[in-house]
Amino acid sequence: MTFSSRITRTPTPFDSALGADSVQAFGDFDPIVRELVAGAAGCSPYLGGLLARDGAWLRDILDTPDAALEAELVAIAQLTLPELASGLRQAKRRIALLAGLADLGGVWSLEQITGALARLADAAVDVSLKRLVGAEIARGKVPGQVADDAETAAGMVSIAMGKGGAYELNYSSDIDLICLFDETRFDPDDFHDARSAFVRVTRKMAALLSDLTGDGYVFRTDLRLRPDPSVTPVCLSMEAAERYYESVGRTWERAAYIKARASAGDIAAGEGFLKTIKPFVWRKHLDFVAIQDAHDMRLRIREHKGLGGKITLHGHNMKLGRGGIREIEFFTQTRQLIAGGRDPSLRCRGTVDGLAALAKADWVPDADAQVLTDHYRAHREVEHRLQMIRDAQTHDLPNTDKGFARLAALMGVEDAALRADLDARLEEVHTLTEGFFAPTAAAPVSGFGDSITARWLTYPALRSDRAVTIFDRVKPRLLAALQEAAKPEEALLAFDGFLAGLPAGVQVFSLFDANPQLTQLMVDIAATAPALAQYLGRNAAVFDAVIGGDFFSDWPAQDGLRTALNGILGRAPDYETRLDAARRWQKEWHFRIGVHHLRGLVDAQTAGRQYADLAQAVLGAVFPVVVDHFAIKHGPPPGRGAVVVAMGSLGAGRLHAASDLDLIVIYDGQDVEGSDGKRPLATRPYYARLTQAMVTAITAPMAEGRLYEVDMRLRPSGGQGPVATAFSGFETYQMEQAWTWEHLALTRARVVAGDVGLAVDVEAVRARVLAAKAHGADVAANVGDMRRRIAAAKAPDGAWDAKIGAGRLQDVELAGQMVALQAGQTARQTAQQVAAGGLGAADSAALLDAAGLCWTVQSAAQLVVSGGLDTDKLGEGGLRFILRETGADDLAALAQHMSDVSARASAVIDRLVGNVHGKG
Repeated sequence: MTFSSRITRTPTPFDSALGADSVQAFGDFDPIVRELVAGAAGCSPYLGGLLARDGAWLRDILDTPDAALEAELVAIAQLTLPELASGLRQAKRRIALLAGLADLGGVWSLEQITGALARLADAAVDVSLKRLVGAEIARGKVPGQVADDAETAAGMVSIAMGKGGAYELNYSSDIDLICLFDETRFDPDDFHDARSAFVRVTRKMAALLSDLTGDGYVFRTDLRLRPDPSVTPVCLSMEAAERYYESVGRTWERAAYIKARASAGDIAAGEGFLKTIKPFVWRKHLDFVAIQDAHDMRLRIREHKGLGGKITLHGHNMKLGRGGIREIEFFTQTRQLIAGGRDPSLRCRGTVDGLAALAKADWVPDADAQVLTDHYRAHREVEHRLQMIRDAQTHDLPNTDKGFARLAALMGVEDAALRADLDARLEEVHTLTEGFFAPTAAAPVSGFGDSITARWLTYPALRSDRAVTIFDRVKPRLLAALQEAAKPEEALLAFDGFLAGLPAGVQVFSLFDANPQLTQLMVDIAATAPALAQYLGRNAAVFDAVIGGDFFSDWPAQDGLRTALNGILGRAPDYETRLDAARRWQKEWHFRIGVHHLRGLVDAQTAGRQYADLAQAVLGAVFPVVVDHFAIKHGPPPGRGAVVVAMGSLGAGRLHAASDLDLIVIYDGQDVEGSDGKRPLATRPYYARLTQAMVTAITAPMAEGRLYEVDMRLRPSGGQGPVATAFSGFETYQMEQAWTWEHLALTRARVVAGDVGLAVDVEAVRARVLAAKAHGADVAANVGDMRRRIAAAKAPDGAWDAKIGAGRLQDVELAGQMVALQAGQTARQTAQQVAAGGLGAADSAALLDAAGLCWTVQSAAQLVVSGGLDTDKLGEGGLRFILRETGADDLAALAQHMSDVSARASAVIDRLVGNVHGKG
């Protein structure tokens, strides 16, 4: 395909005489090519000059522009040090001419144009660094390096920032570089000599590229994006840069690194550096603080440049002015910073790619992303034409009508149409982006809760001026929403509990500021579930999950959860980070279940299964991490390894919001004496200490809190037995020594983590033991005795105790375990156990009605008040939730219903145990 066949547009000569002069050298070309050349030269003195100087070269390569670009880049890489000054300038002129005509003619896309310019910059910087470093090595000024090391610039790298890093260079752009060197290539004693050499190279490289000679210049080079440029040398060690970003790096620097790319010199070392500072750029939590930082930066730029006020086209800055290119870039980069730490798909360097990724992840509406993409492309084309008129680094629209006429001609459109198009695009960009950075504040609320809100400034979350500033914007909206709750004072008190427990406020308040829907969710929780509000005060990071994109999607089930968590743990670099990542992930999903339950998206039964799915996924993913970490010191597990067995509620597959985990560990050492590691252990202490390590991993409070509380008293011999049980003695113990209560507990046992083969064998033992103990004459009597001792040891905590008491949850679950054991069945859940026991329909219904109602009440109470149902603490929102969940009209009706179903269940259980417990 010829160049002429790819032309889709042409400029109109503003000065027809200049255009006619330039086109003479192309008289034998297609008319459309001559029209393009005439238009370019007739509007742009700069392009006219390039045509006069390099027109002959252009004639030879015009039909193969892509190959010509590649040939120039190859030629650059072959330049010697003495050839650099003239050779690079020649390449710059040729590629500028080729790109200019390809741009004006629509032969190349915007990305091809900016990409060609960026690749030219990469090639120029790369060859300059390598030749200059080579010269320093030849002079003996780079300690320990030899001539061949010049090919990696002896560990020096140029990080392309801004548009260069994103392959988005504009037509007359400067290049923003950060120059670093890998200090690990040098002995500590040689550090200062090496740094001095690299500083000289950097200064020479910048001069080589920037100096204006008779052949022109290559690129104006800006080194001021480096850490603390007023006091640091122009080339820093990577270690020094890392320390800077870890300690004092700012939001604007994080934003700059979105586009950063190792572009020249030791690329591998540069990529390693960028990987090292990823945690600085991409925060693990959703980072809405970045919105305010970016907004402040926009305002400072406007003030400094005098770019505030209404949009007027004459002299308007297409880059920094209202509705300009920087507005779109800030909009995109800020949202990338907010969520890119959690979603790697958002870590795109290019603005257009970033908008597309944000739209795909539902962070930006598709229509808004498309509008901003279209305007960005149009703005960049205008910017290019402004610059190619005289090769000026300008972004300002003309100040005169004559200037606008020239610009319109270069764009091939009418002057009036250009102005109308520019005005519409700038206004639409400003409207879209300003609404994101500066949302409208809610009207203030006066007189509401003054006695409570007066103490808020004493809370830790409001100890910084910045937190107070952001909260002052959020506060009116919060108070207005709280006032609309059924019981405003109760909701305000619950929110006060949340705020009092919040250790820091800037991040959370910024999140509320940017997400009104999240503010409403917080108010809903405060009005309904004070316990959940207090939980949020201690774990506010879980709010990230709400706006992460899939908070209200379908439940992924236990396998999906484990796969997701395994992926997160696999990306974490070390043991402590993995455990913290597990805690963070678990808390988000735990919060999700609670919110879904609170909002009626799931009922108590479904929420119970989901909490259990979550706990099993955590155990299944974390236990191998613990084993691997333990094995580093003590060697791999001897024998077949171990399994974690869930007992109690987790074994039955149902938990509530505050459940702990009943666990036991069973190992199979297969007669192996011990482990083989740096610090070997005998088999029994190996698994005892591994179990302790597992419990610590789950229960220890870390930076992200703890996962679960763990209870291991259901292991063989109870709290006095070894913490890990040998498989070789497990069956014998269950057959010959275990008490009835242990067999009852075994009915709910389920392997949730560990060796698959051992898990199968443990389940087979469970089935054999339950079959062997079926029809035991003493089972009912023992259960009756257990009921009596439970009743004597712990009385129900009032009429609302859903767990303790005759016919309440614990009593019914015990009866289910009893009938399953008597039948020798392996069913684990109460409903399955009752069915396996062969009870009549009426008796089964009586037990399951009581279990269902009591579970619903307990599950709801644990969510809203974190304990038993206390009607004095419940509040109006919590009351409505309880009544909705149970279907009762009021508390009196609910109390009567609980009493009735419990009495019927108790009567059934009395008969099942032979009236040992009686009616008490």
